[in-house]
Formats: sequence, C-alpha cells, structure tokens
Amino acid sequence: MKKLKVMVINLSKKNELFRKILRKMVFVKNRLRYLRYYFKPVAPKRVLFESFMGRKYVDSPKAMYEYMLNSKDYRDFEFVWFFKDPDKYKSLKKNKRTKVFKYGSKEYYKYYATSKYWVTNSRVPDTIMKKKDQVYIQCWHGTPLKRLGFDIEVKGGNAMNSLKDIRYKYQVDSKKYSYMLSPSRFCTEKFTSAFNLKAVGKEDIIVELGYPRNDFLVNYKKQDVKQIKEKLKLPKNKKIILYAPTWRDNQHTSGVGYTYKTEVNFDKLQEKLKDEYIILFRAHYFVANAFDFEKYEGFIYNVSDYDDINDLYIISDILITDYSSVFFDYSILKRPMIFYMYDLDEYQHQLRDFYFDIAELPGPIVQDEKDLIKAIEKTKDFKYDQKYEAFNNKYTYLDDGNSAKRVVEKLIK
Repeated sequence: MKKLKVMVINLSKKNELFRKILRKMVFVKNRLRYLRYYFKPVAPKRVLFESFMGRKYVDSPKAMYEYMLNSKDYRDFEFVWFFKDPDKYKSLKKNKRTKVFKYGSKEYYKYYATSKYWVTNSRVPDTIMKKKDQVYIQCWHGTPLKRLGFDIEVKGGNAMNSLKDIRYKYQVDSKKYSYMLSPSRFCTEKFTSAFNLKAVGKEDIIVELGYPRNDFLVNYKKQDVKQIKEKLKLPKNKKIILYAPTWRDNQHTSGVGYTYKTEVNFDKLQEKLKDEYIILFRAHYFVANAFDFEKYEGFIYNVSDYDDINDLYIISDILITDYSSVFFDYSILKRPMIFYMYDLDEYQHQLRDFYFDIAELPGPIVQDEKDLIKAIEKTKDFKYDQKYEAFNNKYTYLDDGNSAKRVVEKLIK
C-alpha cells in the first residue's frame, strides 16, 4: 500500500494532468460526504476549532478557545476540536462542553456543516462550503517575511503545487472568510494582497486587533518557565538556544512529505558551546522526516513534536531562525535573535522572496557556522536597542496580552 502511495505521489509531481484528475476524484468523494450534513440546521452557539489542519492544540484558536472556556459570557456555548491524533488531546473532553474528533472523519464534515463559528489558523478543505449564517474566522499563523499566495513572483510553486495551484487554493479559501485576523497594519496590507481579497470583495473583513496566540508571551509567569523546563528535563545551569528553521518548498520526499536537511555542523557547535548552552531543535510543522540527534544527547533536544512553541519561546535565551515567522512572535520577549540564512540567495531568488528588506531584522544575519558561533557569543552583550524597538513598534504593537478578549468579544456573539 505504501509503495502504491509513493508511486501515486511521484506521478502527481511529474504529471500535472494526473494530479488534477486525482485531486478532482478526492474532491468529489469528500464533497459528497459533506453534502450528507450540509442541509442540517446550524447550532448558533457552537464553535469549531482546528490548528495547523489538525496537527496541534496551539496558536490563536487555542487562545480564543481558552478565553471563551473561562468567560462567563460564553458558558452556554459548546466547542468542537479536530485533530489528526485525537487520542493525544482527549484531556480536552474533561470539559463537558468540549468535543474532540478526528480530522477528516464523518464528524468533521457533520460539525463543519452545523457549527455557527469556524476558527482556524490554516486553510479549510475545498470540499467544505460555508452557509450564509455561518462565520468563518481565519486567524492565520504568523506575520509573514516570505511572500504568500498571490504575492509570490519568483519561480514560485513547490514540490507538490504549481504557482497556479497555490493561488487557486488561497482564492477558494478566502472567498469563504467572514473575518481575518491581523496583528498590524503591515499584515493587513500583505494579507489583502496575498489572499487577493479585493478581487472577491473581501477587503473590509480584516480585524486588526493583535494575535490571540501571543497573549501568553505577555502574561506568562516565572512558574511557567520552571514547569516547562522540568517537563522537558532540561539542565538548570545552561543557557537555552531555540533553533527553529522553516521548511523549504523544494524539499519533498515521496511517501514521507516535506523534509528538511539540517545545514548545520552540530559537531562544531557542540565542541564550542556545550559547556554553556543547550540547543532545542524545532522543525517546521510541515516537515515530516525524523532527526537523529542521539550522538548529541545532553546538548541537542529535539522538540519538534512539542505542541506549543510559546512554551519554548519563554524558556529560551536566544532564538536562531531563518525565514520563519517565529521571530516576529519571539521579538515580543525582547531577547536576542540570530538569522542563520545559509541559502539566502536561493531562497530569495528561486523560492519565495521577501516582503521587506532583511536589513530591517533585529539581529545579525549569518551564512556560515563560523559566523554563527561568533554571533551566539556576542549575545552576551545584547541590548534591546532602537532598531529592535522600531521593529516591535511596526510589527507587534497590538500584542499587549489582551488580543483574545478583543477578538472573541467582537466576533463571537
């Protein structure tokens, strides 16, 4: 069965016509599943949640759910969560008003058809149709550095989708939006163009109230830091580096998914840094391949499967990333960041390109391990300077710890 799946994926990559036929067949099958429930009435006080297409219990949907769960104004609401591995999140069912089901199951289609509110941070399947009396709140999952959707102008596309495919997916989804969250004027502008909102008459749906997911980065307590470190069994006498690179559009393995090759000499990092630091390695949620860090035990901790990256932010002393949006969120903590962009020319000119000049980034840009180690050592003299402050004033000025409250009270009645 796995060999057959690999063959189908390989053929889909090579043959656009076959890919279209296959996707059409899947679409028709799932649309029919959805239509079984489409004409059922909508429950006016039911809210449906999912994050990263059912992969995790995180992000703005989590923050909004927990706000509603603890607010007396929503005590008569019911909540539904969908996960690819629902057993992992069965503890949510301890709350009698919360249901947990498998992503893509028959319940998935049933509750999408009958829930008044949809809250997600990623795309909803094309087979799902929104009724007039339903409210789709698109939270999205970060402030973008790299271009998205209709704004991709370079080679574009990725291993599984052409640029035309990508734009089609964005457009199909955006037509359904009732509201789209934005944490800044910058994001409002970029989301409007990336999702082609003007073309579908949706340019006025953006709600600029901050990212609920970032409330925790403002409101966390020292006890939270202690508990997370203990949970991960981290040493108490070492500084923590969070290394969180993004995925590459052109790195895909049939039968596995998007993969990531770690372009870091961890032997050299261990040699130079092991006495003072440990590294938390966090792969992007798209990345499906496994990483073997056994030889670096006690120095590198693979936290790719840890659900909420917010926990990793608050326990880290330094962030190393590349083109991922994680640095926008991490900047709220006003801690040092390093941008390790070893493939900068290829990424910028062949894959995505950027929304602004990277000279604006509030930290050094390095392209080899030698400079990376130097940059880490220089963080000992880190100061929150005017450049860093200007960055936050532009991108995170609405993230004050109360975004979930503002968003929920405005959009969910």
